[in-house]
Amino acid sequence: MPQIAQLMETYASQIFWLLVFFGIVYFVIGRGMVPKVMATVADRDSQIAADLAAAEAARAQADAEEEAWRQRENANRAAAQATVGKAKAEAAVANQKKLAAAQARIDARVAEAEAAIAAARTSALAEIEDVAVEAAQDIVHRLAGVKVTKPAAKSAVKEAMAHG
Repeated sequence: MPQIAQLMETYASQIFWLLVFFGIVYFVIGRGMVPKVMATVADRDSQIAADLAAAEAARAQADAEEEAWRQRENANRAAAQATVGKAKAEAAVANQKKLAAAQARIDARVAEAEAAIAAARTSALAEIEDVAVEAAQDIVHRLAGVKVTKPAAKSAVKEAMAHG
């Protein structure tokens, strides 16, 4: 067969060109492109590592700032509660003073009212006694036809009121 016979003549040439082609491919891709790709991958890896480190540092800083904020917030809350407690205590004292003053005014009015009632009672009892004296004089005069003096009638009414 002529193809097989020809193969032996071109075999060395084909191997030569195969080696030249693979050599060119090796130097172009292996020595030219692969280092650039590997440098890009290394740059990306270092950029990712730097970004992760920066993110971790930012997170640590944010945690520290949050903790400081929480401490300030707790201190502010405690100060506000102390202020509220102080204001409540002051308000309670002021209310107690107002209540004491109001109670004193009420007690004074009650004492005045009780004095007025006692005076009115005394006046009413005196008027009742006078009316009773006049009524007793009139009743004795009508029933018995005897005229009783005012001092005698008054002593009889007082005695009757003392028993009754």
